[in-house]
Amino acid sequence: MKLILVVLIIGLLAWKLSPELQPWVEAKLPPPKVTPTVATAPKPVSAPFKCDGRQYCSQMTSCAEAKKFLQNCPGMKMDGDNDGVPCESQWCQ
Repeated sequence: MKLILVVLIIGLLAWKLSPELQPWVEAKLPPPKVTPTVATAPKPVSAPFKCDGRQYCSQMTSCAEAKKFLQNCPGMKMDGDNDGVPCESQWCQ
């Protein structure tokens, strides 16, 4: 009888101390997966656009520059047919 009691006590202690034997014990979850982020370089801040008095295609150095002037500056003389495309015979063909 003592042997059965000793075995029972040892079994209860082992069961109490072992979480694998207790199905209702909260399972330990692995730590959340951390995804590394790739740092991107910030976009360069461009200087504010300034209308400097140039109005004609002959004063521009590119189509992009002519478009910027046409969009941002009043009184431009670069779009003779008023279609929104400046300097069609020089820069923006």
